[in-house]
Amino acid sequence: MIKEYSVSTNKKSEFINIDEIIKEAVSESGISEGLCLVFIPHTTAAVTINENADPDVRRDIDMHMSKLVPAGGDYQHSEGNSDGHIKSSLFGPSLTLIVSNGNPVLGTWQSVFFCEFDGPRNRKVVIRVSE
Repeated sequence: MIKEYSVSTNKKSEFINIDEIIKEAVSESGISEGLCLVFIPHTTAAVTINENADPDVRRDIDMHMSKLVPAGGDYQHSEGNSDGHIKSSLFGPSLTLIVSNGNPVLGTWQSVFFCEFDGPRNRKVVIRVSE
């Protein structure tokens, strides 16, 4: 089963918790044991798993990514969003979660985050749940 969801971003760079849409896709699939593939079909956005208990973690990641890959770097790409392309490549467009007892498996402090690097935009998240 493949489901497509919309995510609206509000900032140039942000991390949006998408746990609920993943849980919805898993629930609607009716699959109790399997895998859940989360795919971001964009070249300036990505997906990652990280801590959700303390929002400072997301701010720290965002701040240090901006230092590592600054928006105003010496880039050749003419659209002005090369930093977003580079950050997207560093994080990656997909991840796979284990599904057990009808739920995505995450650690105690973990959540799945949609990573925006060229917003604000309307984006897509594609999820496939399979046995």
